[in-house]
Parts: sequence; structure tokens; C-alpha cells
Amino acid sequence: MKRTIINIIFLVLPFILKSQDISVKAEYPAVVEAGQQFGITWTVNEGGGEFAAPAFDGFYKLMGPETSYSSSTQIINGKISHQTSYSYVYYLQAVNAGKFEIAPASFTLKGKTYYSDPMKIEVVSSNNQQVQQNVQTGGNQPKTNPNVENAGSGISLDLSVNKKDVYLGEGIVAGVKIYTRTNIAGINEIKYPAFTNFMKSDIETPQLTSLKQENINGTVYGTGMIQQFLLYPQVTGEITIDPVQITVLIQQKSGQPDSFFGDFFSSYENVPRTVASKPVRINVKPLPGVKPEDFSGVVGKLNLKATLDKDSVNVNDAVNFRITVSGSGNLKLAEAPVLKISSDVEVYDPKVTDDIKNTINGTSGQKIFEYLLIPRHYGDFTIPSVSYSFFNTSTGKYEKLASGEFHFHTRKGTEQGNPGIAIYGGVSKEDVKYLGKDIRFIRNNPGNLAKSADILLVKRSYYSLFILSLLIFFSFLFVRREHIRRNADITAVKNRKAGKVAKKRLSNASACLKRNEIDRFHEEILKALWGYLSDKLNIPVSDLTRNNAISSLKEKGIDDDKIKVLTDILDRSEYARYSPAADVSSAGDIYNGASKFISDVENSIG
Repeated sequence: MKRTIINIIFLVLPFILKSQDISVKAEYPAVVEAGQQFGITWTVNEGGGEFAAPAFDGFYKLMGPETSYSSSTQIINGKISHQTSYSYVYYLQAVNAGKFEIAPASFTLKGKTYYSDPMKIEVVSSNNQQVQQNVQTGGNQPKTNPNVENAGSGISLDLSVNKKDVYLGEGIVAGVKIYTRTNIAGINEIKYPAFTNFMKSDIETPQLTSLKQENINGTVYGTGMIQQFLLYPQVTGEITIDPVQITVLIQQKSGQPDSFFGDFFSSYENVPRTVASKPVRINVKPLPGVKPEDFSGVVGKLNLKATLDKDSVNVNDAVNFRITVSGSGNLKLAEAPVLKISSDVEVYDPKVTDDIKNTINGTSGQKIFEYLLIPRHYGDFTIPSVSYSFFNTSTGKYEKLASGEFHFHTRKGTEQGNPGIAIYGGVSKEDVKYLGKDIRFIRNNPGNLAKSADILLVKRSYYSLFILSLLIFFSFLFVRREHIRRNADITAVKNRKAGKVAKKRLSNASACLKRNEIDRFHEEILKALWGYLSDKLNIPVSDLTRNNAISSLKEKGIDDDKIKVLTDILDRSEYARYSPAADVSSAGDIYNGASKFISDVENSIG
């Protein structure tokens, strides 16, 4: 019955979860060569409808459609998700060079039609002569990149920058991109230059897992961005960025292919190959004009905002003054604004926090400066307008920002005594009139001088006391060393303290007896006896048995009567512990017998 219910749920589940939107997505190469065969795949996340492919104008249809179906159900944190997909694959061959657009495919379900996006595919000639003719006749011109090697070289690396003529401190976006016409199994090693004279920040770049096809100089390359950076020049003049070097693993055939079967039975091996980019030169111009005194160090575009959290406080209470600098540019180098405020207000160094992000558009975000102000005198205070300058790369000039004035009032507070005296910091205005009364003048007369007593070092009692101190010190040192030596032997320490530990456990048993906890009483008696035997006879508890305990006691000279007392106590306690009809009246005899046995053994063995 349970299995039938589960089967019904999985049969009905896809229909319950069909609330997802229907989509038709196409996967295709953006660039191919004339004569190249390639595939186009349309994926629909719903079935039961009618799929219609468009006309493939400009291409020759080789085969299709090949259809496939996939379904998956996931249960994550109690949430059920069901995904289905139907794929339709067509195989085409490019015929003529040019740029072509394939119309959208359609999918019709229950009278409603859904469409995919149109596809734009560029077909390039398989030889450079046809591309050159196409350019001369005004046809579709391919992208050009002088840093990419010719098609015959197979693989190259490009270090590109978005600007080569910048101001000091202006941001540059640099990217490392790979171009290849061979099969790459992976990147083995990347060596970046030191970027000397630049402040570098990494831009989050997606991991390179697949290459994208691009038409470069009339040749189709597989391309991929490896890493991007933000560079801020720190010196003027011409700066050279050294080449980036990578080692890639290239798939090459190993052995000679069979003349009849061709490459079908050929094997491949990964061969390392090192490729380096060309160096890049950047011209860095100094900032023009005279640098303002309040220059922040930022080259870019800024905004300034200031806030005060309170307008009325007591003397010695804190006021928080916040300045927020936001915008784009080298914000990490933004210096703290300078406050010009009364000396009666103590100003602490600002707490600096930032929220800065690096993207391909540069660095942007904000930097916050929080000043702690503590007034040491009552009255009205003014925070003058804060000025802050930056260099605007768009205008090529320095620009100044300014906040408004802020005012706050300080009350005398409720301190006892004179309210005008500051609790912390410098001297307040009211303190000056008390200085003449508070400071005592230097004494001019020498006073009465008397001869001092005899020097201690010349007295005989001093040396006697010194020798006595040495004797006490060495005695203490000897006792201490002997104590350490005795305690170093753990076995001997347990042997000496066995009686004390056992008596402590017997006292616990006595307390249980007074509380009429008979089971607990017998448990403590057994713990006391077995623990005592383990420590006294130097036998681990895990190895201690009644037979080896009796044998060890006999070897140490304990007579049979005392051993019989031990065995009798063990038998009675174990029986009483597990028997529901235990005799409560005999508990006192068991306690006295255990105490007497431990005392007798201590007196016999020591």
C-alpha cells in the first residue's frame, strides 16, 4: 500500500509542478568558418507541444532534428523541484562568408506559441585572400587586434588596457586574454608581473571553464578572459607593464594514424607550452596646477556628506561627527578631512570604514570617517565647514567639496563641586584664578640638619641576619627539591595516598548511610576497597581481580584472617547491592569492617 502511494505521487508530481514558465532557448556558435559543420540546439522546458524550426537561410542543413528528453526531481530542505527539458538538435554547414541571422524557433502548446531569440552567426572565409576582398568591397569587416598572432601560430596571449594615457592616480582596467586555435586541456601555470609603480586591485573574474569563438583578423579563435585588474599609477612618466606568462597544456596526437581509418584510432597527449604577452607602456601625466591644501589624494569623482548625531550634550559627553565620501576613483587613498574646531573640544583620530567595490568600470563606493568630539567646557560650539578637494579626470581640474556648518550646545552637567573645572583634559577657563592659591612656593631656608645614624652595612647584626637568610633559603630549596623528587614517582604517590583516598570514600559511604541510601552506600564501599587495593598494590583497575589482589596481599605479608575480612565484605556488599532484600542492619558492620581492613593494611604495609 505504501509503495503504491509513492508511485502515484511520482506520477502526479510532474503535473503538479508544471507552474513554471515555458521557455525556448537556443545554443549556437557565434562565429564559424566557411565550410565548417556545426550544431544548433533548442531546449524547451515543457513537452507535449509542437516544435517548429526556422528556415536556415545562408546555411546548408545536414541533419536534424535529433530529439532527447531529460527529467530530474530534487528535494532540498523539504522543497520539491521538478525540471524537464526537451532538446532539438540540427546540424548545419556554413557556405558563404558574411553575417547571417536565423529567425526564432517556435513551440506551440494548447493554442499558445512561444518563441526563442533570433540567432546571429558570423561566417568568415577559410583563407585570408577572401577576407581581404570582402574588406575592399565594403563587406562585413572582422575585428582586428594587432596583439594577436597570425592564424598559423595557434595560440597567443594578450595583455590589454583600456587607457594608455592617464593622469597620476587615474584608474586603468587591464585584462589578460587567451586566443587559441588548438585544443587546450588546461592552464598549468600563470606568472603575473610585479606591476611595479602601480597600486593593483583584482577584479572578480569568472573562472575560465570554456572558450568563446571570436573572429579576430579574419580568423576564428577560441577566446577567454583569464583575469582582470585595476591599476593605479603611483609615479609619472612612461611606465612599462612586463609581460604575463602562462603555461598551457595542448592536446597533440601521439603516434602515426592508420591510413585506412584516419584519425579514428589516434591517441592524444597533453604537451606543455609557454606563451607570453607583449609588454604594455603607459604614459602617466602629473596632475596640473597647484595642489590645494585640502587635497584628498583622490583622482576621480567624489561627493561629500556630513552629519552630527547630537546638538546638545553635557560637559565631557561625546558627540559623533560623521563625514561620508562617496564616488569613484582611487578611494582607498582618500585621506581623512581636517577639522578646525575650538581647543575646548577634544578631537580623537577618526574611525575609518569603507565599502569599496572593484569592477570593470573602476573603483566605486564610499569611505566613512567618524570623529569623536568631547567638549571640556560648557557653552556653544561650532564645527566650521569642512573642505575636501579631489582631481576630476573628466574636466582635468581640481574641484572642491564643502560641508555646511554644524552647531551644538554643551550644558554644565550635574557634577558636584565647581562645574567649571574640567574632569579630563586641559585646564578650563575657571581654573586659572585658583592657581595662586593651590601651588605652594619653594622653601628658601635649609631647615634643621641632623647627622644620620650608623650605616647598616657596618653593623655585625646585618651579616648575621644575611647568613641566617641564606641558610633558610637553602633549606627551603632542599625541601622543595625533595618534594618534587618524591612526587615524580606517580606509583609511589598513589601508594602513600591510598589510605587517605580510601578514607575519603568511606566518609562518602557513611554520609549515604545516614541518608538511608543503601544502594549508594554499598557502591561507595566497593569503590573505596577496590580503589585502595589498586593504589596500594600498584595494579591498574582494569587488571584488578579478586584472585590477583589476594595473591599480592599475601606476598606483602597480610595474614589470612585480614584477607578473609576483605572477601567477606566484598561478598556482602556485592550481594546487598544487587539484591532487593538486602539487610539494612548489617550496613554498619560492613562499614566498620572495611575501615578496620584499610587501617590494618596501612599499619602492616605502610
